[in-house]
Amino acid sequence: MAKKSADEDLLASVTLAVGQEELLLDRAVQEVVAAARAADADTDVRDLASDQLQPGTLAELTSPSLFAERKVVVVRNAQDLSADTIKDVKAYLGAPAEEITLVLLHAGGVKGKGLLDAARKAGAREVACPKMTKPADRLAFVRQEFRATGRSATPEACQALVDAIGSDLRELASAVSQLTADVEGTIDEAVVGRYYTGRAEASSFTVADRAVEGRAAEALEALRWSLATGVAPVMITSALAQGVRAIGKLSSARGGRPADLARELGMPPWKIDRVRQQMRGWTPDGVAVALRAVAEADAGVKGGGDDSEYALEKAVVAIARAARSRGRG
Repeated sequence: MAKKSADEDLLASVTLAVGQEELLLDRAVQEVVAAARAADADTDVRDLASDQLQPGTLAELTSPSLFAERKVVVVRNAQDLSADTIKDVKAYLGAPAEEITLVLLHAGGVKGKGLLDAARKAGAREVACPKMTKPADRLAFVRQEFRATGRSATPEACQALVDAIGSDLRELASAVSQLTADVEGTIDEAVVGRYYTGRAEASSFTVADRAVEGRAAEALEALRWSLATGVAPVMITSALAQGVRAIGKLSSARGGRPADLARELGMPPWKIDRVRQQMRGWTPDGVAVALRAVAEADAGVKGGGDDSEYALEKAVVAIARAARSRGRG
């Protein structure tokens, strides 16, 4: 399969979208369809689930038509195709039809790996669509969304949006779209707060911030709001762990400018300033106590206990007390 120029790449004979992030998979499809319809407004699009592509179906869909129109054939969950259908697809990869773009959506991993390897070997254009499980990945996604709109947002605003919205990429993308449509100029943390204050107050990171600051009553209130609005308990234990670990990292780091510490600790400079303010009452023993409390809560949330809400409340109180350990010493 000949390599096409960057401008023509979206119309490559085969596009392989690999991963489990639904928004990115859908965008990969939408980009190909948009490019095809820009080239031919009458492009025929066939979007199929894996069980709809039976042996022989691909041959029918890719056979020449009387009108010779451009066609896009999308196959979702290609890793679930039957063995006979995979043979059809592999055969097609060796001799793709003119004016037809085949888009294979594959979850990656071991299942259906033979088809994945065959598409790569045939020179398919590949789009990575990995599941974004880490907060840092979602933060990078939000930054890229703002850049794609040509708008500026401060690092604090991006972080506040991730804290408020959570892990759903569709909601994050929608929030960026709303903010850029409604707000002129640079988008800052105050703007995000005005739009999403209810969700921000209920976010897992607000629970963690209040706890590591020693504000037990506020942390417990934020915890109850978070649980009431559907925030997963595991997200809260993760945020608590991140908050306590950040305290521990910064307390053991050498002094220096935020930019230098950011490089050393892998944190953005603005977060260094925030953690510095939060760590004033902490001692090394307090950090150790808090980490044990988080570990116990994590075990309780993941099935080691009968009441995940109680496990989280207990951890929040322990962390808030640990945050004041220097004053008690």
